[in-house]
Amino acid sequence: MKSDLLMQVRKLTYLDKHLLCGDFGLEREGLRVDSNGVLSFEKHPEIFGDKISNPYITTDFSESQIELITPAFNSCEKTYNFLSNLYNIVVLDIKEDEYIWSQSMPCIIPSDKEIPIATYNEDSQAGYEARSYRELLMKKYGGKKQLISGIHYNFSFNEEMIKRLYENSNEEIEFKQFKDDIYLKMVRNYLRYRWLILYLLGGTGVIHESYTKECVRQLEEVADGAFSNEGAVSYRNSECGYKNKVDLYPDYSSAAGYVKSINEYIENGIIESHKELYSSVRLKAKDNNNLLESIEMDGINYLEYRSIDINPFDKCGVSLDDLKFLHVFNIFLLLREEQNYEKWQEEADENQNLIARYGHENIDLKLNGEAIKREAWSLDILEEIKLINNELSLGKENIIDLMIEKVKNYKLTYSYKIIEKVKNEGFVEAYMSLSKGYKKDAFNNRFRYIGYEDMELSTQILLKEAIKRGIKVEIIDESDNFISLEKNNKVEYVKQATKTSKDNYISVLMMENKVVTKKILEKAGIRIPSGMEFHDIETAMNNADKFINKPIVIKPKSTNFGLGISIFNEGSKKEDIEKALNIAFKYDRTVLVEEFIEGKEYRFLVIGDAVAGILHRVPANVVGDGSRTITELVAEKNMNPLRGRGYKTPLEKINLDDNVDLFLKQSNKTVSYIPKDGEVVYLRENSNISTGGDSVDFTDGIPEKFKKIAVDAAKAVGAKICGVDMIIKDYDDKNSSYGIIELNFNPAIHIHSYPYIGKEREIAKAILKLLELI
Repeated sequence: MKSDLLMQVRKLTYLDKHLLCGDFGLEREGLRVDSNGVLSFEKHPEIFGDKISNPYITTDFSESQIELITPAFNSCEKTYNFLSNLYNIVVLDIKEDEYIWSQSMPCIIPSDKEIPIATYNEDSQAGYEARSYRELLMKKYGGKKQLISGIHYNFSFNEEMIKRLYENSNEEIEFKQFKDDIYLKMVRNYLRYRWLILYLLGGTGVIHESYTKECVRQLEEVADGAFSNEGAVSYRNSECGYKNKVDLYPDYSSAAGYVKSINEYIENGIIESHKELYSSVRLKAKDNNNLLESIEMDGINYLEYRSIDINPFDKCGVSLDDLKFLHVFNIFLLLREEQNYEKWQEEADENQNLIARYGHENIDLKLNGEAIKREAWSLDILEEIKLINNELSLGKENIIDLMIEKVKNYKLTYSYKIIEKVKNEGFVEAYMSLSKGYKKDAFNNRFRYIGYEDMELSTQILLKEAIKRGIKVEIIDESDNFISLEKNNKVEYVKQATKTSKDNYISVLMMENKVVTKKILEKAGIRIPSGMEFHDIETAMNNADKFINKPIVIKPKSTNFGLGISIFNEGSKKEDIEKALNIAFKYDRTVLVEEFIEGKEYRFLVIGDAVAGILHRVPANVVGDGSRTITELVAEKNMNPLRGRGYKTPLEKINLDDNVDLFLKQSNKTVSYIPKDGEVVYLRENSNISTGGDSVDFTDGIPEKFKKIAVDAAKAVGAKICGVDMIIKDYDDKNSSYGIIELNFNPAIHIHSYPYIGKEREIAKAILKLLELI
């Protein structure tokens, strides 16, 4: 057999490696539960929008049964990362004391009549049909089995690969039939060999006593309320799982034969529609709403594997390594020659049932009517898969070797590990410890969009908010943080989270130029600091004497992120002023010297006609311990996981540069200074987060008067999204003196979304509202 397989493999070696990939998609179901592992009766969170229209987050049978859906990606990594992001988004937006159950078989569940069937807007035809179909399933199969959740794995080969295979084949058939034949062969082989996937990935070898009594009474209690049997792998894929009332064996010899057989089941009243065929694998079409007609017209578009259990030990329900193994397994299904055995479907079902109930044992399976040991057959298949991997240089050898070890030692399987965990900890405790851990991890990484950490954090936040609300996202240029957002055929293009179609180019130019900004604000009657501007270093130096011992700020005309700014709040010597001028001219050909306005600086984020957030940014600082230098204290503070570089974390690392040296010099300190225990040493006067400052939310504490001034300032330059930097002497006093020192056309939103201290603000939501997408 291996020689035959080798011949088939070598037919693919002429293909470019990327053609051996394909498109991968995942659907992950999961039950919402309370902290005691009891099914939640709470409504599907409104924040996720309409269940029918949200392409990423919806419900399955029950209102408590959430479903996460990824788009199709051309790599396992991208698919896995997207599902990770969906999980994090959802688990943080369900109730604080709710979790996603971490296995396929249900949690503690009530009687059928108490199980909340998913609700829809029944004024729409789609909503009415969705509800009606679920009510029919409840009557026909009962509610408890409907709560079984799983992983649906969607796969298609690269279309160019199939075309190349077609061009190099000797078959005189149309391309559509050639493509259909490829997928039908894979379906037949998946059904034959799915028992191996059950063994390797199965994770439902234990059930709770609240599940169906006809299943529970066959088993033994292994922990309080938990039931199993020796060797169990996957009750979900056993007779205890969710199956049709009678065994159905569609015609997989051709697309037309498949469609005909399904239609006959429907006409004979065995099933209501194609959706009620609970096979381990489904043929999927270009138009799945009209699946049978679309298969006949357009052919098979991709395959959906439905027998994969949720992996309790991965928050996504499936590990990245398992996805990579499935990719090689798909190629095996394509290449493996078939035997002409008439009862192959019945035999495949029998093998599945045996593995599901007793797979840990080296049981006898059937291969074309003959008995074969589970371990021997498994190793033969995996050796063939390894051959494919090596011949095609797929790089999955370590993963295949791990699968071989699982075959040799069943104690390495997910099913065995989770049964042992339940025995040691208890049914609820075992699963809830995992679910709670995954929610905690999601919170700790709530500001990250996994897989795209190189993008600016503000863009990551906007992407997550859009996905949560069912807005289709596309990353157009990852390096430039350029994305598109689409909902109800409305498309908006966004760069760096806050550069949108709502702001015009002249507003951006106005805010870039500090001189122009000052003049426009002054005309609008908004207070700004007085000062002078210099266009060359020589003129600036000649005027340095005017500023000796005066509170001033020296900054480039067109700068962002606090770069090149020096602040002397108590005045300074001429030599320091000259040094500050030199620093500023490194960033621009025009430099401003302005009066220092007394008070604290606040960043007002204006979106539309309102202030969405206000921050006081505390300058970069360290707190002494009496033994370490400023350099050492900075190094420790920079180790905080919230701190990073390039706006990919809520806070930036502190950089000890020339500005720090100059600022410390004013108090006769250097970076080698050892602060006293509890002594706070500021390292800069400017408080930008980009230079290592800390963010403190003041949105609810600032008087409305100053919020209106900020909105008026943004309107003066025609900006819809604007960062207004305002100095206020006493924020508690609405009559306090103030001054606007800068407007920013591309304000970071992450500092308001995840402040160092204070309430996290929904800035991304405000942007989506401005764009009229929610």
